[in-house]
Amino acid sequence: MPQHLAHIDRVFHSLADPTRRAVLRRLARGPAPVSDLARSFPMSLPAFSQHLGVLEADGLVRSRKVGRVRTFSLVPKALKPAEDWLARQRGMWETRLDQLDSLLSDLNSKENP
Repeated sequence: MPQHLAHIDRVFHSLADPTRRAVLRRLARGPAPVSDLARSFPMSLPAFSQHLGVLEADGLVRSRKVGRVRTFSLVPKALKPAEDWLARQRGMWETRLDQLDSLLSDLNSKENP
């Protein structure tokens, strides 16, 4: 599998989970320590840390440790390949729907001259 497709798969893997999407929304406002991020979720810290691990492994966030505090930040450019893929899919479907609309209009005008 080409590298760019593998990256898109990892992005969608991360986005498939509502907890991870919520973490990304929060990090879009700026970096945050794990304890601040975890506070909003009704799960154990180890379970929450697994979500952070997935996001980091998939390249959507990065972490930095200063002393005992690990802070996470969003990597916005990591979402770009998935955004581009979605735009191509949308363009393809808009073209297909436009073609269908044209065909149906032609058929309708032939039936009702």
